[in-house]
Amino acid sequence: MENENENTLIGESKRVAVHTLGCRLNFSETGSISQGFVDRGYEIVPFGEEAEVVFINTCTVTDDADSSCRALIRKAHRSSPEGKIVVAGCYAQMDPKTISGMQGVDLVLGTSEKYKVFDYLGEEEEQVVAVDKSNLFWGASTTPADNHTRAFLKIQDGCNYVCSFCIIPQARGRSRTITVAEAVSQAKDLVGNGFKEIVLTGVNIGEYESTSGEKLTDLVKQILDIDGLERMRLSSVEPNTITDELLDTLEASPKFMDHFHIPLQSGDDEILKLMKRKYDVNFYKDVINKILARFPNAAIGADMIVGFPGETEEQFKATYNLAKELPITHFHVFPYSKRKGTIASRSENHIHQAVKKERSRALNMFGEAKLAMLSEDMVGTSTEVLFERRNKEGFFGGYSTNFVKVFVKTESELNNEIRRVHLTSFRDGKLYGELIQ
Repeated sequence: MENENENTLIGESKRVAVHTLGCRLNFSETGSISQGFVDRGYEIVPFGEEAEVVFINTCTVTDDADSSCRALIRKAHRSSPEGKIVVAGCYAQMDPKTISGMQGVDLVLGTSEKYKVFDYLGEEEEQVVAVDKSNLFWGASTTPADNHTRAFLKIQDGCNYVCSFCIIPQARGRSRTITVAEAVSQAKDLVGNGFKEIVLTGVNIGEYESTSGEKLTDLVKQILDIDGLERMRLSSVEPNTITDELLDTLEASPKFMDHFHIPLQSGDDEILKLMKRKYDVNFYKDVINKILARFPNAAIGADMIVGFPGETEEQFKATYNLAKELPITHFHVFPYSKRKGTIASRSENHIHQAVKKERSRALNMFGEAKLAMLSEDMVGTSTEVLFERRNKEGFFGGYSTNFVKVFVKTESELNNEIRRVHLTSFRDGKLYGELIQ
């Protein structure tokens, strides 16, 4: 699950601060809403500065996410005591009572209602809480207002799965999609706005065809064929939805980057069954091997949950050992979080918080070591890097094709530039290189 972001906008009189928590899907949605503020004459300022409006797009995938949301609301009220505070998205959908009871909150907008924020801003009521869901598909994508380099394009929302630990289907509703034609049109707009890389995102994009009746491979092919687009990635894809046809389509284009995010969750078949996942360990291994047969240098990311109710030490070790066996290099580790209304929340054999914390720590440390090993193995090779921004030390940073962060010392301004880099060293946890002229 990917993480917080602060955005900045331009305008005339009114100021708005925007903050995003959670996944890439949230980033794409915030991008569209941010552009709406810009179009209405707002100036987007860094979160934490005083503003007339503060918009927080929330996540509720874990207890930690909920806690972070509440901390952000308190920060927003401190920085903008006279401003209108809008709390929107998944946490707002699932726990509007808690949010509406917090000091300073003016609008609580659920996962569908957040797109109507501009209608609600014009109302005079002291507080508005609106969390009704609809089955409409609300399109979203990164915009120039976002100040991002990579563009996130939302092609799907919601989920029809009933994984026993997951609250997202309740927060976002059933699966629904954009049409292929509209996705291609939006992708062309992104390229026209100067974005060189597009990430296709959604809650469960592998269910695109079963939801829309159109083929995901057709959507992917047509976007890859867009003139001016240089790179494309997929966000998280469920292993049971990865087909040979999709992999063949991706392999056929030099624009597709060799990085995949395939949720694992557990390396134990019994736990996977209790989680109501749609695959077992051997199936997952086969998917990874199919990817590596086509993309031998691919980096693989995976979500892993530790401390699921009833998970024994041996079952945790099975996850650890599978992560060790497979070429997974980007670990996204989550201690199981009890979500009200989910099947797993009704279990009686919950794991103690200290045990979950220790298992998370062990797996995260191992993940850091595996990513370091991949980075060290890349030293001496060259790769294409899409540069994003300069850090405090003066190094320009960006991502390689297989999504490893690379740093280059240069006086040149490389923002949104794709340059070939010779990788020279890995030190202090960072991969460094030199521009190839």
